[in-house]
Amino acid sequence: MTSETLKLARALIARPSVTPDDAGCQAILIECLAKMGFECETLQFGEVTNLWARRGQTSPLLAFAGHTDVVPSGPLDDWQSDPFKSEIRDGYLCGRGAADMKSSIAAMVTACERFIAEHDNHSGSIAFLITSDEEGPATEGTVKVIETLEARGEKIDWALVGEPSSSNTVGDVVKNGRRGSIGATLNVKGVQGHVAYPQLANNPIHKTLPALSELCAIEWDQGNDFFPPTSFQISNINSGTGASNVIPGQLSVVFNLRYSTELDDKKITQTTEGILNKHQLDYEIEWNFSGLPFLTEAGDLVYAAQQAIKKVTGLDTELSTAGGTSDGRFIAPTGTQVLELGPVNATIHQVNERTNVAELDQLSDIYQDMLEHLLT
Repeated sequence: MTSETLKLARALIARPSVTPDDAGCQAILIECLAKMGFECETLQFGEVTNLWARRGQTSPLLAFAGHTDVVPSGPLDDWQSDPFKSEIRDGYLCGRGAADMKSSIAAMVTACERFIAEHDNHSGSIAFLITSDEEGPATEGTVKVIETLEARGEKIDWALVGEPSSSNTVGDVVKNGRRGSIGATLNVKGVQGHVAYPQLANNPIHKTLPALSELCAIEWDQGNDFFPPTSFQISNINSGTGASNVIPGQLSVVFNLRYSTELDDKKITQTTEGILNKHQLDYEIEWNFSGLPFLTEAGDLVYAAQQAIKKVTGLDTELSTAGGTSDGRFIAPTGTQVLELGPVNATIHQVNERTNVAELDQLSDIYQDMLEHLLT
């Protein structure tokens, strides 16, 4: 038989919700959640549709968090089947969003359906925080919902984010934190000239390379038990006119640091600009803060996940902070315990994205067991 989780996942995949278009996914969720007694509120910011749905008014509050938007499919000819008409092939659900992260949302909903059917008067409250702006700029989505909740005094105690955290099988890895991300665009001014007369020019490449070398060589920190050392990476360098006999008049460098809880953005900007100043560069720098690092240490949420995964799959899950950023970075600063738990991430953002059908129901069972542990 086709499970309810699989049915709902396929219904969501059928909506071509390329960021920031929700394409009606949240309307499907509202219909399901309203039947369970959730009060559903649509929060529209610009082109982004967000859903805040809550059942209960007391604490503690467990919020399921996720996104309905997906990345573009790319060339359709590269797919074995229409990315927005899901297919089951060799035991896998195939389609855009199958792993990232419409299946997680479906599993969250069906877990709540079963839990509420058995515990209509559960303790605390359950909520869903769903956005259509996770794969895009992430400026009108979860961050704005959190601002709205904070303004009216609604506090989330535990947030369970359905990002695809698993490596080989569902539940083998959960993310209990993420590194911070800060990027910058550095523009260095020089004086353009002929390569035969370097004394009449000022080569910004030559001037900047020693500073970049120093930045690359810095040991920013040594990491800690949960985070690797901070990484400084140059991603783009642009300069020159295309001619071999012209000294360029400017240089543009784009770089990024993924940093641990041992460091903060103030230290990063001060150290970087101090080095640029030491090398007497004529520069402008624009910083882009993507998110602070966060860590959820041992506590109720982590324990509930560990016990549920062990019960459902038999696995001793691994706690990890590896990978990129997630919307958990907007929730954690409010004091919320945040954990990411979802399907295997091997095919996310790829052609023929897929997730194991059997593991969909396992994921739903894990979510249900966590509800049992936290709210009964």
